[in-house]
Amino acid sequence: MRCALALAIVTALAAPAAHAERADRDKPVNVEADRMMADDAQQTAVFEGRVVLTQGTFVMRADKLTVRQDKQGFQSSVAVGNPATFRQKREGAHEWIEGEALRIEYDGKAERVELFDKARVSREKDEVRGNYISYDTRAEVYRVQGAKDFQPTPARDARVRAIIQPKKKDEAAPREAPLELKASPMLESTRQ
Repeated sequence: MRCALALAIVTALAAPAAHAERADRDKPVNVEADRMMADDAQQTAVFEGRVVLTQGTFVMRADKLTVRQDKQGFQSSVAVGNPATFRQKREGAHEWIEGEALRIEYDGKAERVELFDKARVSREKDEVRGNYISYDTRAEVYRVQGAKDFQPTPARDARVRAIIQPKKKDEAAPREAPLELKASPMLESTRQ
């Protein structure tokens, strides 16, 4: 078996987070698990038991992680946990994106991340919750759905929840000092 294939396939997992730290893509992928099975013929690797995948600032934790590569070289993965989680630093900011769900799927060909069942994504104090969250990384579009098919309880209902913090005035685009206008040396010499 080529364990390198299993690790190469897993690199697809670092791509999901929006505006993720770009330098993470150039970092090595490290996977820890209690068990691993790789099937070169099927281009599949399965990691089970306290799975921890890290690549730069990206960290994913799951009970089971299955990764596949199709004939065109596109990769997909399914992370399952109670819950499966991820965390990654945002590019150019001192912020982290965090997410969790009972199942997280990544489709490298479609460049889409989907979180199923008890899904939550947060950035600092902003947060969105629903039964399903989809993020199209190409178009940078989120879609969130509540659950239609379960009975609401006092602690949980079928609606989407979002918390969006207002931007503080001092967080607006930094003002630059006004330009200081000076006469051109050429103008000075022509005046004399």
